[in-house]
Amino acid sequence: MIYPTLNSLMKRVDSRYTLVVEVAKRARQIVSGDKPLVDGDISKPVSLAIREIDEGLVTYKRTKEGFK
Repeated sequence: MIYPTLNSLMKRVDSRYTLVVEVAKRARQIVSGDKPLVDGDISKPVSLAIREIDEGLVTYKRTKEGFK
C-alpha cells in the first residue's frame, strides 16, 4: 500500500494540481540544501516533500481567486 494515500494528501490541499506544485516546490528546496522537516530514513526529495505535506508541516497560501 502506498503511504500516504492520495485521500489523506487531498485533505491538505484544494486540488491535485496544487498538490503537484507544492510537492515540486518543496522537493526543489530540499535538493537546494534545505533540511527536511521530518525524521526518518527517506532519501528521495519528492518522498520527503510528500511526507511533510501529509504531516501538515508544509502549507501554502492562495494568492489569487481565479480569472474573471
